[in-house]
Amino acid sequence: MSSTMTAAAPIVYPDSDGMPMADNTQQFRAIVTIQGNLEALFRDRADVFVAGDLLWYPVEGRPDIRRAPDAMVVFGRPKGDRGSYRQWEEEGIAPQVVFEVLSPGNTLTEMAAKFEFYDRYGVEEYYLYDPASGDLSGWRREGGRLRVIEEIDGWVSPRLGVRFRREGGEVRMYLPDGRPFLSFVEVQEQLDRERQRAEAERQRAEAERQRAEAEQQRAEAERQRAERLAARLRALGIDPDEDV
Repeated sequence: MSSTMTAAAPIVYPDSDGMPMADNTQQFRAIVTIQGNLEALFRDRADVFVAGDLLWYPVEGRPDIRRAPDAMVVFGRPKGDRGSYRQWEEEGIAPQVVFEVLSPGNTLTEMAAKFEFYDRYGVEEYYLYDPASGDLSGWRREGGRLRVIEEIDGWVSPRLGVRFRREGGEVRMYLPDGRPFLSFVEVQEQLDRERQRAEAERQRAEAERQRAEAEQQRAEAERQRAERLAARLRALGIDPDEDV
């Protein structure tokens, strides 16, 4: 009796779920701003991986179990490009902090499924931001479950050190050194202002240098005039240094 052995087809973990990163420009801008500021915050930490819209597969052999957080931070994993985050290839470390940014197309069922996923697979901090209203909600893992953060105003992320402050009806995020999260455009505007201030200071210093140089030249001209006058007096037999 003969048997034919068929090799099992390799399991494919797609790098894309076919869904757009954002549904509108406002959501896209918020995602890029959050992810970019988090990446900049940990730019000097080789053991912190920050990503945006990257598929996370928590279970080996189950490519159907996946999510692509709008932004996620993983402590204990090296930086580097990845097509997806396969947890079993990352020493079993789950993303500790996840951000989601709402869009008008998100349904309650979809958001409930995301929460259940993050709760089940070990996320320590989960933040949900609504760019349309400026509101933000947060959950922190306590007792093995994600529990709502009752007061987000003044809350400081235990993992990130980021502070959340409610200002004028919306929640803003601040880096540990007190600087606010800024969009790329806001960063460029800030750099432009700093360059303008530096240029104004350079021009002020140059004007001061020229003023000092002019004063030095005036003093030198006065000294030379005094010397010529003294020479003429001596030619007339008058000692200019003699007290009258």
